[in-house]
Amino acid sequence: MTPQPAPAMVAVIGPVPPELLTAWITYYQHLGISRFHLAFHFPDHVGVLARERLLQTCRQHGITPGEISTGPWHENTNTLLRDRQREAAGPGWHLIADSDEFHVYPAPLDRALAQAESSGTGTVGGLLLDRITANGALTACDWRKGLDASYPLGGFLTHHLLCGDPRKIVLAHSSVAVASGNHRAPDHRPANQPPVAVHHFKWRAGVTSDLERRVSNFTDGTWRSASPAVAAEPRRLLDHLERHDGTIALDQALMPFRSVSLKQLPDWWATEATRLVAAWRPPRHQKEPGATISSPSP
Repeated sequence: MTPQPAPAMVAVIGPVPPELLTAWITYYQHLGISRFHLAFHFPDHVGVLARERLLQTCRQHGITPGEISTGPWHENTNTLLRDRQREAAGPGWHLIADSDEFHVYPAPLDRALAQAESSGTGTVGGLLLDRITANGALTACDWRKGLDASYPLGGFLTHHLLCGDPRKIVLAHSSVAVASGNHRAPDHRPANQPPVAVHHFKWRAGVTSDLERRVSNFTDGTWRSASPAVAAEPRRLLDHLERHDGTIALDQALMPFRSVSLKQLPDWWATEATRLVAAWRPPRHQKEPGATISSPSP
């Protein structure tokens, strides 16, 4: 297989902790990424100081933000910003990841790209592996220990609890359009097996207020949406947290959590993740999330 040049990173960054952005940039630099095309979006509730701290963190890593926007996080905000950064990244392969998503590939990145090139799909697919604390509490990361130690358990929370689309397009050629939420690429179904593990460090301190804001703003029209999924999915988690004293329950038979690490794929990943991707279908009561715009919770 012909070696492929390293892809350009394309991402839309919301108001995450500066330490998370540092960990995210560093992780992908170690993966071989040197070109970052990042757009930042700050909803109105984010103060000027918090915005500047995050932008300064980005610049300290030698990355100039490609675009900075503020205001409501409408349903199409993330997609518009992402696609402008893809255009700026130019021809070739794009690695697409939210700022709380860390990819673990079954093979070296250049091999994954070469296989995708040979398959003709123009895409590489991944699957969300949601990371949580050892007791299910929504706590802040202990940055002295790092993400792996702070959130040692992984499971398919997005799939089982939220009834959301757990699939992700993690790599796409510039010629391939990616749907909203990065869940799918119409007419370009990934051929790679197993899927790339997308370690999802979303379930941290502060996520409850983020989800409550999302539900409120999409319900009253402050943020515009065309799909009920953008409010229904966070409602499911909020309902779960209310039933379990503000924690993610670890005793759910249909939603097991197991010890995982960014250092390697677990032994069960290839079989279970491949089966989940093949069998996944959107809930009957809603459109497929990838067919409408599904931006990350800011």
